Amino acid sequence: MGARLAVESFAARAASKLSRAAGAGGGTTLPGKLLWKLDPGAIDALAAQLPQGAAVVSATNGKTTTTAMVAEILEPTRKLAWNSSGANLISGVASTLLAQRDADFGLLEVDEGALPEVVRRVKPRAVLLGNLFRDQLDRYGELEHIAERWRAATAALPAETALVVNGDDPQVGDLARERPAAIAYGIDDTRHARPALQHAADSRYCVRCGQPYVFAAAYVGHLGDYRCPACGHERPELQVRATEIELEGLHAASFQLETPAGATRVRLPLPGLYNVYNALGAAALAHTLGAPPEEIRRGLERFGAAFGRFERIPAGDRTVLILLIKNPAGANEVVHTLLEGGAPSLLLVALNDAIADGKDVSWIWDVDFEPLLERSKGLIASGDRAAELGVRCIYGGLPEEALVVEPSLARALDRGLALTPPGGELVVLPTYTAMLELQRIVADRGWSKPYWERA
Repeated sequence: MGARLAVESFAARAASKLSRAAGAGGGTTLPGKLLWKLDPGAIDALAAQLPQGAAVVSATNGKTTTTAMVAEILEPTRKLAWNSSGANLISGVASTLLAQRDADFGLLEVDEGALPEVVRRVKPRAVLLGNLFRDQLDRYGELEHIAERWRAATAALPAETALVVNGDDPQVGDLARERPAAIAYGIDDTRHARPALQHAADSRYCVRCGQPYVFAAAYVGHLGDYRCPACGHERPELQVRATEIELEGLHAASFQLETPAGATRVRLPLPGLYNVYNALGAAALAHTLGAPPEEIRRGLERFGAAFGRFERIPAGDRTVLILLIKNPAGANEVVHTLLEGGAPSLLLVALNDAIADGKDVSWIWDVDFEPLLERSKGLIASGDRAAELGVRCIYGGLPEEALVVEPSLARALDRGLALTPPGGELVVLPTYTAMLELQRIVADRGWSKPYWERA
């Protein structure tokens, strides 16, 4: 390490320690922000010091869970520099590289908007791109804008960089077109296909000619087996697949994992088809990095939920089940999974509109809440935009007498737990910053560790 980088790193770490000592949260991004200001090129130098290089994971939905799954697979054989707190902007990446000075491999979850800058600086051995859904339009713009930036970033990757893509996503799968060695993964089990694309599905039109795709199977949003009848653009051949999928309500999912190195049966301790996609992405990346199928299986079966993503937290003689919702596609999958497992009679939904959530909350009208509301005996609307959420639920068929509007998340949580019988479970659906606030609340009450202390 050069003298300048050593001084900059010392200053950034000292700032982090002072931040934590002052009680300013986890201090997870402050050192990276300072380092980025002092010398943006320091990130390049820190990444270059990793003996085995790094892998980058990005997606609109599921990148935190997928990266955590990869970590569970790799940690027995590698010492990881991993941003396990979910700090995935350039500052979070810098903080991770600073904190893990003795790591031999970098595992970096990266925000979809930050991906081009991160891959340019980190120069990863492998890049996993999971999906692109409409999300935070006020920040990212239309889906196609992010897709074009990803296209340019992957085109600039060195030939030796491995590219892993979700072949079931038309925008993402097409990124492998110019890279013959790319690994594409996806689901191949039509028993779990939806009858038709959901009304909120995003990538309906061919990325080459603009004509509507025909879907032989649609699994999650626009993810599935697609083909353009006009120009022939279609889902790429899948090297890593999930077949013979069995969904076990709100508890688990099992599937046959097929890879070029062999097949194995996986029982994932998380529910839902979208978590099968997360596991497939993790398996495909781990395969690319040399992990054999049995090692991948053991890691996936050991995995526990990433914070806030189908996480169960004991709260005295009750349990709080937290499922992050942040855009139509992800929220619709949460709704579908809850319905498959038996719809809860009481829900707490928290809607915020901070920058990290997206200031425009109109996306809640594209979420198919109606089947849940039909079965619900009560819903507590919380968060900064609790009133708008309440209106959405009333229009969705929830009786007014079944709605409680409580903007304070702490008070809403207390209300929900009071209405939950002993031994029962309160289901909470928060947006991103509401999830972070909920994590602080449960940590302050001693029910769970702060998220930055977990790993």
